[in-house]
Amino acid sequence: MNYAASLAVVVVLTFFFPLAVRVGLYYDVPRSLVLIALGATLTFAAATLFIRWQVGRHRSTAELLELARAQVGADPKNPRAYFVSGEHLAGLLLRLDRRREAAEVIDRYARLGGARESEIVSLREMLLQAERRQKRGG
Repeated sequence: MNYAASLAVVVVLTFFFPLAVRVGLYYDVPRSLVLIALGATLTFAAATLFIRWQVGRHRSTAELLELARAQVGADPKNPRAYFVSGEHLAGLLLRLDRRREAAEVIDRYARLGGARESEIVSLREMLLQAERRQKRGG
């Protein structure tokens, strides 16, 4: 789920709370009102924490991506420049759902002399899995 979808969930929950309160008052059940209010508040808090966690994770991935791109830009002939914190640049791109860029990086990496065949195969498998997920719609 991306940031916009997560934000949409929070907005829906925000509008759900007053509706739940009105339904509780209509049926004159004060206990349910308290439970609904508590449930909505806890759900809203959980959604907010989840969104903050996702945004933080996305930011850290984007920072690693920029670092990897800088490394590759500085030394494009070095196969080790494509790795940052043990993760390949193509893997970072796939995590951010940038399949076309990842395919280009994998092709460039495969043309390097010191690139390991096993790494190239695993990167291509990751790309195929990402494309299959895209075709399935999720």
